[in-house]
Amino acid sequence: MSSSTAAAEARTQEYEFEQMNLQVGGRIQLITHRTLKPIQHFSTVIGWIKDEYMIVKVPLENGAPVSLAEGDKLTIRVFSGVNVCAFSTVVLRVFDRPLLYAHVAFPTQIQGTSLRTAMRVKVDIPAQLASAGGIKTNVFLVNLSVSGALIESEGPLPTGNSKVALSFTLLAPPDNRQVLVNTYAHVRNTNAIKPATADRPAMHTYGVQFSGLDPTHYTLLQNLTYEALIADRQKIV
Repeated sequence: MSSSTAAAEARTQEYEFEQMNLQVGGRIQLITHRTLKPIQHFSTVIGWIKDEYMIVKVPLENGAPVSLAEGDKLTIRVFSGVNVCAFSTVVLRVFDRPLLYAHVAFPTQIQGTSLRTAMRVKVDIPAQLASAGGIKTNVFLVNLSVSGALIESEGPLPTGNSKVALSFTLLAPPDNRQVLVNTYAHVRNTNAIKPATADRPAMHTYGVQFSGLDPTHYTLLQNLTYEALIADRQKIV
């Protein structure tokens, strides 16, 4: 599904706070309205007290904290992996260095659009796959979602809903720290062999569905999809 198709299928509706599926450490988009043109920044949720306030990290720009002041109007966008939600809020209090976080008003009205269950993002990530017999194969992930991946392999892999172990590395915001993801997956389908190119030999392609993905890694995949949706829609499959 293309990004334009996904957008066309989206329908704006009211959401409850819980439907945003916010998680401490989850990435959000924070939009300031101090200038004629709103400016978008990425931030992180630190926590909240329901119906009182939320705590968010003050975004950095070129290594310096973005200027926020009490009373500033903000728009916050959240991508849950299923829904894209947005709400208006105001800055209640700013805690400068070394803390660099802010209290903002708890949302009273949340607008959102429901997208497909697991939007996929184009990637090119080396990974290692291990079959039930312990045979390890080097593969490439060519797209990722919170529910699974599309894999390319030089050699054939076990099929018939086989359970495999999959390992790959993601970059965690805000400092692009490398995080090793280890998860089980089921090989759900096999596609035709992809012809050889100047860069790679012929590849077998497989769709896999994650099983027992760690919640922290789920959040990282959410962030990956969210950033692609907001910043680079060409990466949405």
